[in-house]
Amino acid sequence: MSESKIVYQTGLPERFRSSAAGLYDEAFGKKFAVAIRSDEDRLHLLSCGFMLDYAIVALSENKLIGIAGFHTSSGAFTGGMTYSKLLSQLGFMKGNWAAIIFSLYERKPAPGELVMDGIAVQADARGQGVGSRLLAEITDYAKEHACDRVRLDVIDINIKAKKLYERKGFESVKTEYFPWLRWLLGFSGATIMELNIETNLSRGDVLS
Repeated sequence: MSESKIVYQTGLPERFRSSAAGLYDEAFGKKFAVAIRSDEDRLHLLSCGFMLDYAIVALSENKLIGIAGFHTSSGAFTGGMTYSKLLSQLGFMKGNWAAIIFSLYERKPAPGELVMDGIAVQADARGQGVGSRLLAEITDYAKEHACDRVRLDVIDINIKAKKLYERKGFESVKTEYFPWLRWLLGFSGATIMELNIETNLSRGDVLS
């Protein structure tokens, strides 16, 4: 797949809701499955819960090949997955369980901050710079919308992702450990990483 044939744009087209749900579930399904065990319910809630404006997508030949969701003070890519929708879809017990688990992952942006939800790339498009380009597009979006930094969390078992973010100028600012939750979440710590947009754009780090 040639880089020149890939189009990057802000906003997920409506017709790609289901594709985006499948791609997100492939990338983050283990984490989501703790909250919602049923594959059918999880995919349905993801698809219905996407707020389309809060994502950068990579398209090739009318196919969704990559997506980067984000969260600002005005909304979040997965912001439509509300408590009421969880209860409506899953019932009282399962809905409340899902809400509790998702609350552990919740990260609200501070003023002037964009929080990344995560980057997911189709298997046959990996290794071609799509993830790096999506990250650069996120940074450009943040700058254009008067954000001075981008923040994300990377879990302790995702060493490859942490190294990518470090290469792109992100710095670790805090690491939280919760070993008592490893049995439930599958990881026992997460590092908060931040990118100062003005500093790193001046060096060209995120655009390489």
